[in-house]
Amino acid sequence: MKNVLYLGLGSNIGNRVGNIIFALSFLQSSLFVDIKEISSFYKTSPVGGPKQRSFYNVVIKAYTSLNCDDLLLFLKQVEYYIFKRKKTMKWGPRRIDIDILFFGKKVVNRINLVIPHKEILNRLFILIPLNEIACQFEHPVFKRKIGDILSENLLILKHQKVKIIQVL
Repeated sequence: MKNVLYLGLGSNIGNRVGNIIFALSFLQSSLFVDIKEISSFYKTSPVGGPKQRSFYNVVIKAYTSLNCDDLLLFLKQVEYYIFKRKKTMKWGPRRIDIDILFFGKKVVNRINLVIPHKEILNRLFILIPLNEIACQFEHPVFKRKIGDILSENLLILKHQKVKIIQVL
């Protein structure tokens, strides 16, 4: 396990907390992902897409021995086979969504994979939990720390509702 990565997980169908906890347990029990830190759970308003239930979101720091392409394939298998996710509309409701936010300092820009995740700067539901566990992490493209990026974008993104929730 040598590659550090940050993943964002979200759910807004069924037992949202249970879905995320199950996904985290599945990832940790796999031979591919070693979770080191988990942010608090956040209840967040959906961004884009149709009118839908709010999401619960977390961000994790983990290590993997996989390269970023194999990691993407593994995470998509978890989404589609374990959680029975169907191809739906962009930004639509989902039982689980797992996004690669960062893969070390790697920068990838292909049709099927963009790292760092291209929406990080536009999503408080990513920035706030990411700031909680990695405020000093430097975005490899923008060369700014996550804490600074969050501070700069709070007013711009104030319409997005993000609230920490207590998970027992």
